[in-house]
Amino acid sequence: MRVCILAEHFGTAILSAGPKEPRDKAKVEGGALIAGRQILAVLLDPRFCSVGELNQSIRPLADKLNAKPFQRLEGSRKSWFDSKEKDKLLPLPAQPFEFATWSQAKVNIDYHGAVDNHFYSASYSLIHRQLDVRLTEQTVELFYDSQRLAAHPRSRLPGKFTTLDEHRLKSHQRYLEWTPSRIVEWARKIGPQCGQVVECILAHKPHPEMGFRSCLGAFG
Repeated sequence: MRVCILAEHFGTAILSAGPKEPRDKAKVEGGALIAGRQILAVLLDPRFCSVGELNQSIRPLADKLNAKPFQRLEGSRKSWFDSKEKDKLLPLPAQPFEFATWSQAKVNIDYHGAVDNHFYSASYSLIHRQLDVRLTEQTVELFYDSQRLAAHPRSRLPGKFTTLDEHRLKSHQRYLEWTPSRIVEWARKIGPQCGQVVECILAHKPHPEMGFRSCLGAFG
């Protein structure tokens, strides 16, 4: 799946070799063997401190290999590329490829779902729903039924909340029953100390709803 997304981004297609059919990719394997002998073998002993430094050492060796004349054909790899392939290349996409992973998150009564130990808000109407999550280095996107419903900047603060104000709108009456006062009253029925703990949890959150999850945990 990830390979297909990468190919789509670059406007190309990937034709996989058949299982147990090494001849399907003979040229690829042959090229890898030649590169291994004439580039990688030369770089076995030196030590490199960065990818950039390694690339600087690879470049002249790759140029030398590509300029080397074929043994049985006219020209070289470079001359064949310049004359047969270069003009057929597509331009690179305007935006670099962004790697993403997919997972799922359930929206709790505090209208947040847990993604990588951080809590991101979704609409009140999605409480108790299972959402698909697309996670990149910079963003967290929430999907339901193949529709993107929310996008957040990714946070790496564990246990914290990222909330969009529009998600706090109580557009469905059945969710209004989950109020701070109701939860405090529920806790007081267990005991006065439990009520005090719940009041303290709710008071120390930017929005009381953010404490619902912790309060329910206190009830056991």
